[in-house]
Amino acid sequence: MNLKEKLEKYSFLIKFSKLATKREEKVYIVGGFVRDLFLGRDKKEFDFLIVGDGVQFAKEISKKLNEKKVVIYKTFGTAQFQHEDYFLEFVGAREESYDRASRNPKVERGTFLQDIKRRDFTINTLAISLNKNDFGELIDTYNGLEDIEKKILRTPIDPMVTFDDDPLRIMRAFRFASNLEFDVVDEIKIAASEMKERLSIVAQERITEEFLKILSSARPSIGLKLMYETGVMSIVFPEISIMGGVEQRKDYHHKDVFQHTCIVVDNISKVTDDVWLRFAALVHDIAKPQTKRFVEGIGWTFHGHEEMGARMMKSVFEKLKLPLHKIEYIKKLIRLHLRPIALVDDDVTDSAIRRLIVQADEELDDLITLCRADITSKNPNKVTKYLENYEKVMSRVREVREKDKLRAFQSPVRGDEIMKVLDIKPSKTVGIVKSRIEEAILEGEIPNEYEAAFEYLIKIKNEYKN
Repeated sequence: MNLKEKLEKYSFLIKFSKLATKREEKVYIVGGFVRDLFLGRDKKEFDFLIVGDGVQFAKEISKKLNEKKVVIYKTFGTAQFQHEDYFLEFVGAREESYDRASRNPKVERGTFLQDIKRRDFTINTLAISLNKNDFGELIDTYNGLEDIEKKILRTPIDPMVTFDDDPLRIMRAFRFASNLEFDVVDEIKIAASEMKERLSIVAQERITEEFLKILSSARPSIGLKLMYETGVMSIVFPEISIMGGVEQRKDYHHKDVFQHTCIVVDNISKVTDDVWLRFAALVHDIAKPQTKRFVEGIGWTFHGHEEMGARMMKSVFEKLKLPLHKIEYIKKLIRLHLRPIALVDDDVTDSAIRRLIVQADEELDDLITLCRADITSKNPNKVTKYLENYEKVMSRVREVREKDKLRAFQSPVRGDEIMKVLDIKPSKTVGIVKSRIEEAILEGEIPNEYEAAFEYLIKIKNEYKN
């Protein structure tokens, strides 16, 4: 199969062919670009395999393309630079051997076939020649094109060897399966299960990166379920793994907590690309196994799981090495995910709605998105009812916001005014009084206006004066 016509839009590739001829080397496009060409996915990254000196080839071709900034990674023998809107990476053909104590291979120069053989999956072994005699010719050593057509994921060699050499490929397998919606062959699942303990030699940051890529895919549940079924989840994220088999109240849920969570994550992925909102969906019920109790006449309950789940985030973030600036966002959504549905009744006060607005603050819309995704019933009438309930809550929110102008809520009285009225210096008392005024506004005792707030301060000042 010749793909010359598909390469015509990348006119700069002709220069690659001429340089390869001049240097008496062979050059190929490999990896993701070739795979995505057959998947109809536009990709801006090129990986070039040079049967020769990849770094030196990169230096010379960059000059011919008038690109001066070339980044060289001596440790890995690779080079890369940007040309127009494309990111170009170069590597010399190599053969790898591994020490079992490390995923960093011993690298030696190799042939084209040796390099292709070491790649992770057959769909990534496809190559396109850029050489003069067969420019554009597809080289499919391991039937990768057939696997793309069948939508299956296989390794070019025994997956036990593939994962033993580089255990991170286990996570990559599940990421590709989730991202491409491909089936994983049984041999990969078996090998992943057998080799899961080998993930201990991989840096946590690399594992977490792959995990977040699974969450970023169109159907994260594919990767999540593969991780669970193979036992990999028990290694990477045990708090999620133990949710499997935890029964819920039969009148509310027809599936265990893990299955329910997978559906919630898929639901929310249909409406947002925000990986952190997706992560919140993943962990919103994380404490249910720890809070599970059986109540006669009701069934299994999980009282307080939202508070415990929020408290668990510190250890989760530290262990997974997640960015700590996201922790408060996740904790807030976990803590509040049951709150909106409790405000559905007609007799719910404006005060209760105000508390939700203030507590959720800028995350209110994300909270409601999570709540809607949390509806996993297969009964369409129930789904409709629950959605109507959340819309009812949001309608009340809009009403109260309009009445109180609470979008940017804070005490109308400033701290310096409180200190002056009470005749005190900066202290905890200032914050306590400010909270007292805010509480009075939330409860509807006074309007959210400066005059009313100041009068209230005068009224309560004697309680706090020294």
